Formats: sequence, C-alpha cells, structure tokens
Amino acid sequence: MVSGSVEIRNEQGLHMRLAGIFASEMSKYKSRIILCVDGKRVNGKSIMHIIASCIGAGTSITIECSGEDEQEALSAAISYIESGFGEN
Repeated sequence: MVSGSVEIRNEQGLHMRLAGIFASEMSKYKSRIILCVDGKRVNGKSIMHIIASCIGAGTSITIECSGEDEQEALSAAISYIESGFGEN
C-alpha cells in the first residue's frame, strides 16, 4: 500500500462533475483506491461515495492505493487533484 496527502484546490471542491471524472479516471487502475477525509474512508472509484463525502475546497485528503499498479494510481490521483481538475 502507498499513500499520499493532497489539498483540494478547486474553488468549488470536489463537486458532482469532478467527482464523476475523478472516479472514472481512477477506475482505469486495478488497485483499490481509498480517499480518507475527516475520519471517513471512501471508495475513490465510486462517484456516489465521493459526493457523499462533501469534500470542499481547502480540504486535505489522504489517498491510499493498494494493488499491482498502486504507485501509478497514487501519482495520477495526486496529479489530478493538484492540477485543480483543470478548472482553476
């Protein structure tokens, strides 16, 4: 398992459209992807779980990846979030 922390930089947080894009991108990886936020652990491949977490701007999250492509999945997840999802 590998993990890393990142802050949500998008001004509107991880809203529905971005949650969908993120979940879709993470579904390309075989590894299990978990987002840890405010004491909750949610499936990073599930749009419904991400939306239900209400991850707002400025929130720090930890991403945990475990599986055969865990490092690639973690790098992609962090890069995607750090880029502000291309909306900044």
